[in-house]
Amino acid sequence: MIEEARRRAYLGAMQVASWLPRVVLPFAAPSRPELLEPPAPVVVENSAPAARTEAPREAAPAAVAAIPMPTGEPGSIAARLMPKPAAAAKPAVAPVVEEPEAEPVVRAPVAPPPRFALQLLRAGECTLLVELPTGEPLASRDPAYLLLKDLLRAAGLPDSPQILGEPVRWPLLARGNMDQGPQAALEFVQGFVAARLEGSERSACLWLVGMPAVRYAGEGDEESLLRELQVEGLGVAWALPGLERLAEEPTLKADLWRAMRRVRQRWMSQNPA
Repeated sequence: MIEEARRRAYLGAMQVASWLPRVVLPFAAPSRPELLEPPAPVVVENSAPAARTEAPREAAPAAVAAIPMPTGEPGSIAARLMPKPAAAAKPAVAPVVEEPEAEPVVRAPVAPPPRFALQLLRAGECTLLVELPTGEPLASRDPAYLLLKDLLRAAGLPDSPQILGEPVRWPLLARGNMDQGPQAALEFVQGFVAARLEGSERSACLWLVGMPAVRYAGEGDEESLLRELQVEGLGVAWALPGLERLAEEPTLKADLWRAMRRVRQRWMSQNPA
């Protein structure tokens, strides 16, 4: 709605001399009474006198209603002044509820199967789980086997260990869908060693030679080397570096001799002679 002064300016521009609103307009001036008077009758000469009748005062509203309202094309000033018809109520449309998109299933990356070969040996009161550097059983002239014999002699054990079963090579299968990850390797190696120890004489200590043996039989890591480990189902274990690593890093041998002096009491006390 607009104020009276601006409204009159619009009507003057449209050459509208008089008008009446259909509804009470805010900010509008009071209505002028003379506009409500009926128009004077038109007298036609040389005709029978017409009876002058006055319209009843009650007919004034009809005369007022007969005054045409200004019209105009859509977008004109007159069209904007006319009251707009009430818009028909639109039927309520139920909102479309979009189902949330299912989040893509993120699968944990599958760890590749570890690769190693282990040989189980028996030397006096101790059982040895030794990493095979080449994947093949140790031969009598292999440098790794000669170094192992030196370790056994320094420990006071027989230097010709007995082989217990075939080597354990992992992965077991070259193809297939069977889980051959690190956890499966750990469970297999521990079960294999436990089964062999159960069917033989009691072992005073289990040597774990090489990181595959330390990791998949003793559940240890690099920090476990040259330390004793208590392994459930296998008893006390001693973690040693691999034979190849001992041959390539002579400084490790000195640490190994010092650690052996503490650990060897376990099997020496079983056979004082």
